[in-house]
Amino acid sequence: MRELNSEKLARNIESRIGVDISAGRVGGALVSVVQHDKVVYEGAFGSFTPGGNDRLPMNTIFRIASMTKPVTAAAVLIEASRGRLGLGDLVSDYLDGYRNLNIGKTADGKVTITGEQKTPIRIYHLLTHTSGIGSGDIGDLRWMMTDEQKSSMKGSVSFHSTAPLGFDPYTAQAYSTAAFDMAAAIIEKTSDMPFDEYLKKELFEPLGMPDTTFSPNEEQFNRLIGLHDLKDGKSVCVQTPPGYVFADYPTSYTGAGAGLASTLEDYKRFAAMLLHGGQGIIKPEYIGMMSNPQVPQLIMPGPQKWGLGVRVITDKSYRRLPAGSFGWSGAYGTHFWVDPADGLYAVYMKNSIYDGGSGAVTAANFEEDVERGF
Repeated sequence: MRELNSEKLARNIESRIGVDISAGRVGGALVSVVQHDKVVYEGAFGSFTPGGNDRLPMNTIFRIASMTKPVTAAAVLIEASRGRLGLGDLVSDYLDGYRNLNIGKTADGKVTITGEQKTPIRIYHLLTHTSGIGSGDIGDLRWMMTDEQKSSMKGSVSFHSTAPLGFDPYTAQAYSTAAFDMAAAIIEKTSDMPFDEYLKKELFEPLGMPDTTFSPNEEQFNRLIGLHDLKDGKSVCVQTPPGYVFADYPTSYTGAGAGLASTLEDYKRFAAMLLHGGQGIIKPEYIGMMSNPQVPQLIMPGPQKWGLGVRVITDKSYRRLPAGSFGWSGAYGTHFWVDPADGLYAVYMKNSIYDGGSGAVTAANFEEDVERGF
């Protein structure tokens, strides 16, 4: 097992983020690297209001967007651990309308039906981006949802039960945020609880994550960081509608693929749970399934594969992280991974529309800076 050098790690992270802050590429960021349950490095950079001079508190709340997906996957694994569902169960056994769906494509804003699904959608397809739901170019239809459909997860589930699939399930993979709504709707069926209440009771309260929520209260909204952008070489704050966490979806929509807000400390607790085999909340064998590739090379070639709700590094050709590392990112620039071989997890929190998502430069740099810290 490799050991991080705290001085080298601090030098790597601070020099890189310092340049990013000065150049306006980052408005404000919190980072933490933990090995063997000890914080090796933790720091705050920039300001709470991008372009401003206000301090960035450690309890700042961030829009974590697609870092919601691993949380939803964990909830599915809790239900699987309790025997309430099987990962191979048919989605149509739980949700109406998810049988014999059409397959389609879009061109010039028009939908063309190209066939009908042959493979039934199973729960693990939802978590591995192989269901075809809201995937590929057909996924653009998501933005055609009415305001009423966007107001709740139920509306999303209803919308996608009539929309075409992007491909026949498990014949391809394409990123899907919508599929996680179906997973959450199934949890509501098996647990007889609203999804947000389920997460609070079964995951957030046991782990001590009081600031992770779809619906921040007034005090929590006051701690929600300003959304950053880069204009004319300067860091600026983007005006966003009050009372919204993700895009233009109201907080009444418990978006299981992208809707949560959280803090650095809260998400560290979630990452620690994954590193430590579920901590009695999820059975270790299900954490093992989550953190290992579930999509074959034929469908997803290269050194990155989907596990269950997370990206898994499969071989050393990836270079920035060792094989076996797993985690994911958010559209506004949040990023995390767990490295079981080195007993490590790392979390990077920022909110920006300038450089976000899994391809964010800051995410790649953070991985590289930590890896060079050994």
